[in-house]
Amino acid sequence: MPDKAKSDTMSKSTVMKAIILVGGEGTRLRPLTYTTVKAMVPILNKPFIEHVINYLRSHEITEVILAMGYKPDVIKEYFNNHPMSTSLIYSVEETPLGTAGAVKYAQQHINDTFFVFNGDIFCDVNLTDMLRFHQKHRSAATIALTPVDDPSQFGVIETDNNQRVKRFIEKPKREEAPSNMINAGIYILEPEIFDRIPHGEKCMFEHNVFPSLIADNKPVFGYPAESAYWIDAGTPQKYMQLNFDLLNNKSSQIYSRKSEIITGDNTGIHQTARMFPPVLIERKCMIDEDVHIVGPAILGEGCKIGKGAIIENSILWENVEIGQKATVKNSILGTNNVIRDHETIDRQVIGSDTKKNT
Repeated sequence: MPDKAKSDTMSKSTVMKAIILVGGEGTRLRPLTYTTVKAMVPILNKPFIEHVINYLRSHEITEVILAMGYKPDVIKEYFNNHPMSTSLIYSVEETPLGTAGAVKYAQQHINDTFFVFNGDIFCDVNLTDMLRFHQKHRSAATIALTPVDDPSQFGVIETDNNQRVKRFIEKPKREEAPSNMINAGIYILEPEIFDRIPHGEKCMFEHNVFPSLIADNKPVFGYPAESAYWIDAGTPQKYMQLNFDLLNNKSSQIYSRKSEIITGDNTGIHQTARMFPPVLIERKCMIDEDVHIVGPAILGEGCKIGKGAIIENSILWENVEIGQKATVKNSILGTNNVIRDHETIDRQVIGSDTKKNT
């Protein structure tokens, strides 16, 4: 079966492009996305989209088109200040056009086989092997497939013995699902796909384009990625799971932790503070005496943790201040929040700039 590999890369002579769909408002991630976009929420203290671009680069996808709509300047400003070796092109929709409509809007940048990535998805599928599979089957569209425990929550894809897609079944009853393989949100497409997408109209791959191809007996194949790491990180709970999965080395293809406790430059940790791994602390943090940080835990740049405070199973974004003997457990705190002395936060998701000293 096709699967992920450790070091496969694409042919040196191949210039591959990918379109990443990052135009949504990230409503499922609220309150974390009230002040930013979902593509920029920090994963291990780097923007979500930066991890995806780096993974594409590891498979020699060197040109990325970001299909944007909501708050595009947030993404542009970040990459202007943090340039990457990957060539980035911005395609900004004026109105939401759906998954296929957004790709159609970026058509001018595509002239050969290309990848499409759903912006909610984090996955380490072997893109090099997936491309070989696509080329071997002379496919018009190849869809990465991933197994799930409960397919009734997703769109199930039924394939024949050669992995050719037969039909799409939207959220079937669990006992009626023909398989547990779902659309992983990663596609390889040929430029001819643009002929099936109307210009300037809302259009979806899942509901419009792929069923149209199958109805016309065009070759659409499913690439099974049974052992690839995959998660739809579109909710705060799944966002937290993604961070902690990576911190626990669940996807060494994307991130490999070098030590149990990682601290950034210019971070001060009092000698009486205790750390229980895995813990990731960004630069310029200050950890006061008798602090307990119980992993998995992630602290963003510039956090200040007061004397005797406890941080457990939580994610703190940049410049969060935790008061003396305060407790934060099982929570996500956005940028610039202040937790008062002796306050307890448990199982909460607090957006940026929400809690202040008054």
